[in-house]
Amino acid sequence: MAPLVVRDHVIVGVSGDVTDIPGFLESIDPKTGAVQWKWYTEPRPGEPGSETWPTNSDAILHGGAMTWMTGTYDPDLNLLYWGTGNPNPVLAGDERPGDNLYTCSIVALNPDTGKLVWYFQPSPHDVHDWDAVETPIVFDAEFGGAPRKLVAQASRNGFFFVLDRATGEHLVTAPFIDVNWASGVDSRGRPVLKAGYAPRPDGALVEPASDGATNWLAPSFDPQTGLFYVSARRSFSIYYLTTTGKPEGWAGRDASLWANSTIRAIDYRTGKIVWNHEIGEGDSGAGILTTAGHLLFTADVNSNILALDPVTGKTLWHLSVGDATENSPMTYELDGRQYVLMAVHDELFTFALPEGMGRP
Repeated sequence: MAPLVVRDHVIVGVSGDVTDIPGFLESIDPKTGAVQWKWYTEPRPGEPGSETWPTNSDAILHGGAMTWMTGTYDPDLNLLYWGTGNPNPVLAGDERPGDNLYTCSIVALNPDTGKLVWYFQPSPHDVHDWDAVETPIVFDAEFGGAPRKLVAQASRNGFFFVLDRATGEHLVTAPFIDVNWASGVDSRGRPVLKAGYAPRPDGALVEPASDGATNWLAPSFDPQTGLFYVSARRSFSIYYLTTTGKPEGWAGRDASLWANSTIRAIDYRTGKIVWNHEIGEGDSGAGILTTAGHLLFTADVNSNILALDPVTGKTLWHLSVGDATENSPMTYELDGRQYVLMAVHDELFTFALPEGMGRP
């Protein structure tokens, strides 16, 4: 994905489930190409967090947690928010007992030094390939009767999280789609894996699938409605363990069974679903854009670009474009007029919004 530029830092991540390196973020000087700092997603042995990995193994040195989605920056707090991926060996947890920090986590870093300020882990000791790289959205809003600086994520594991973005304090955990694998939420706001739902040789039926309840699809927060919007999928996987002994890399496989997709509006204060807009059978690849003119742009799985009412979820306008949309809409202004652009397969569709930000 794209790097993130913060002043004189070009911040880039790394992708891929590999066995020979841990994940990392790297800050590069845009003038010289020199590496300014490098933050590893697994702590070095002996550092804080290393106790969440086995001490008699070098698993921490090959632990994965790739940083393949672009993060978010808050200039007021000078904090960088980034999601991290799943641990290695993938799907097999017996060789890496513990929470396996900082895999499947949301981390806050100082962009000038790369130092970790705080972390929150949506999927401790992940055994389902549920990267927590989904876009963290920052916003200022009331919570508990007081103004707060917040960061929210709809995570791949099917849960929605709201944190205080200055301190990392957990505020909300709630499922935003059907899940069958969690027995509850612990004192730190983390879902707890239910017995019998880890991968096994004869298979474990788990909802959602390994691709997750959502993934790279851009969510959106609308300060006018106070709602967080996410493109979600209902899906199942049968998770198998395929390797015995001391596995490396991919130690299992999963078979995805069925999926349909929906747009969900979430009340950030409670995590409750305010409305639901079904968008068809199959996996949606379209992200979401909300505008100040009270429009929500996305696409369904039936080759339609959609404009929805962000308050109710009702369709205001649609256009059949003949192919699936696998990206997120964007908006820009030119000569005083606002446009919305979406890429569909090998074509670009651009729409001009009339004055007053009404229907396209």
